[in-house]
Amino acid sequence: MQGIHISLKAEKVFEIYGLSITNSTLTTWLVMLFLIIFSLVISRKLSYLPSSLQIVAEMLVGGIYNFFESVTKEKIKLFFPLLGTLFIFIIFLNWFGLVPGVGTIGINEIEEGHKVFVPLFRAGSADINTTLALAIISVVTIQYFGLKTLGFGYLSRFFNFKNPIYFFVGILELVLEFAKILSFSFRLFGNIFAGEVLLTVIAFLMPILAPIPFIGMELFVGFIQALVFSMLTAVFLSLATAKMEH
Repeated sequence: MQGIHISLKAEKVFEIYGLSITNSTLTTWLVMLFLIIFSLVISRKLSYLPSSLQIVAEMLVGGIYNFFESVTKEKIKLFFPLLGTLFIFIIFLNWFGLVPGVGTIGINEIEEGHKVFVPLFRAGSADINTTLALAIISVVTIQYFGLKTLGFGYLSRFFNFKNPIYFFVGILELVLEFAKILSFSFRLFGNIFAGEVLLTVIAFLMPILAPIPFIGMELFVGFIQALVFSMLTAVFLSLATAKMEH
């Protein structure tokens, strides 16, 4: 379709000392900066008579805390810093891609003799590198808490030499741990990237009112994907720290 340029990988927008900065990296930095500033503003003005901004923050954090408590039970205080951070960070990454100007503000470059539009901003979760990094953090943290809670007994889930059946099951468990990285990263990337492509095509065909219902749908998808990613992490953390019973 002439006039539409869709790139599976994030495009480079500039360099810093030879380090390529992509549009998804730039967007991720902006989301991080926004969340840091928002957190500092809220934490420095905490009061028993809360402002409207503090009420919103308390409702957000309290709602997330109560939800994950239903999954992790008494371990919520141990896991909540990770789970809350993952949910809030991912949902803002997803939603930032829907902000006006993201995907439409950019520069034209010549690529293979053709003029190509390179957007200055792209949703961070529409870059496989970002989702892969989040998946690695999640899976590595799961192994860390498993070892911290159960000690070296946790490794018996994967390396059990009592009999051939236990050994085979342990190898399957080990393969599944690595498969979680692919599952986490490609699920999040695929849904957000597909949404961006859909909005791009719809906006190209009918740019006035047609994209509005799809934007609402993508807001919902962004919320669901953040919830699924963090909830699966919570479930796997609970399983990793539970004592095995034969």
